[in-house]
Amino acid sequence: MRRRLVISYLLLMVLVLVALGTPLAMTLATRETDRIRADRIADATRFASLAGPALRDGTTGPLDSELTSYEGLYSINAAVVDRDGAAVIPSPGWQWTLGTREALDVALSGQQTSRPDSVWPWVDDPIVVAVPINDGGEVLGAVITASPSDGVRRTVTTWWLLLAGTGLVAVLACVLTAFGLAGWVLRPITELDAVTHEIAEGDRGARVQHRLGPPELRRLAASFNHMADVVSDVMDRQRAFVAHASHQLRNPLTALRLRVEELGPSLTDEQGRAEHQLALEETDRLTLLLDGLLTLARAERRENQRVTVDAVEVAESRVAAWEPLARYRSVTLRLTTGPAPVYARTVPTAIDQALDALIDNAVKFSGAGGEVTVTVTARDEGCVLEVRDTGPGMTPSQLGQATERFWRAPEVQNVDGAGLGLTIAAVLVDASDGRLTMHPNSPRGLVATLWFPAPDEPSTSAESSDLDVPPAAGGPRAELESAVRSG
Repeated sequence: MRRRLVISYLLLMVLVLVALGTPLAMTLATRETDRIRADRIADATRFASLAGPALRDGTTGPLDSELTSYEGLYSINAAVVDRDGAAVIPSPGWQWTLGTREALDVALSGQQTSRPDSVWPWVDDPIVVAVPINDGGEVLGAVITASPSDGVRRTVTTWWLLLAGTGLVAVLACVLTAFGLAGWVLRPITELDAVTHEIAEGDRGARVQHRLGPPELRRLAASFNHMADVVSDVMDRQRAFVAHASHQLRNPLTALRLRVEELGPSLTDEQGRAEHQLALEETDRLTLLLDGLLTLARAERRENQRVTVDAVEVAESRVAAWEPLARYRSVTLRLTTGPAPVYARTVPTAIDQALDALIDNAVKFSGAGGEVTVTVTARDEGCVLEVRDTGPGMTPSQLGQATERFWRAPEVQNVDGAGLGLTIAAVLVDASDGRLTMHPNSPRGLVATLWFPAPDEPSTSAESSDLDVPPAAGGPRAELESAVRSG
């Protein structure tokens, strides 16, 4: 945009300079030619006044020496020609040319003439002046001078170079002015683009300076800031509502569960106890759902603060935490790492919660005799964590929906879960500028890969953070207790 504006300004300036400079250059060349022509006509007229007696009496008198001195002093060739076209008194260097012959014909007809009309820098023809010699209205002959045009051409060239230099200075001034003007016009747009990217990357406090540029763009910047304030306020209100609603519902839900649990001893028939157990399970499912909503709301509300963590250490702790549940379900859970440590730069608890969600799903769906392998390596200028399982896996269409909120595969609708684990993991990974990808395992199962950027300067311990992001809903202990109760 800036380049196009500058080119348009520059093109307009060049057109104006050409339109004004070309006539001026032609005027300068014509003026200098007219000055020399007037001087030569004056000299030729003087010689014509002296040549009249010479042509009538056939005596050269002092005219011969005059022409010789004139040529020696000014390097201008001259000749006195009779009415027959013969040079009666030529200067020593006189030579006939096509231009002198044409000028002589005009002069012998009784008219003074000169050529060329203008001397151009690229034309080296001499300046020819012819004046008729009259005696009582009778043309006796003519005086012709042929002046070299070198001096005129140098003068015209000097004027043209000065004119071109002035035009070049004007063009440079125009370029500088155009850059300044384009910068002044486009600076609000450039800043608006930068702030838009900052807001898209999570910095919802970024705003545009609304005191730059033309009034129209100032109003646009002010409108954008107002829109950003409104959108930010709406998002804060929405997330606060979800967090508050989830939090406020936990207490009455806990009280409801206690009351439902107290009804158990009063139930005597088998069908009533079965319905009572189903009510308790639905209450636990609702509690899990509310915890997931609260975790998701807080994860989305986080700012782009980063901490440096050792991914190997975090993976070891999460595998150790999920080992009892895997052993209870007859699933082999193992950890494979390369040279430790492997550092990653993430938002707080991103690796913890992402691994919890992936290991939970892998152990849950692998079934008895299944295998879950967690791998931590450093590659692609970052940290890569893989969770491989031997479960049923997912189809390509299911992989595209796996991180949507509350989405669950049709064949696992009766399995415990709220459908928020992968959503929370995806939010935290995206907030860390990382990537979460999933693809089928061979020969069966699923491979979930987490990539987090490496820190600029690795540290030996995790940095502290004041962000309050709770652990993922449920967790290995809750999953184990639920499995024991349902088992």
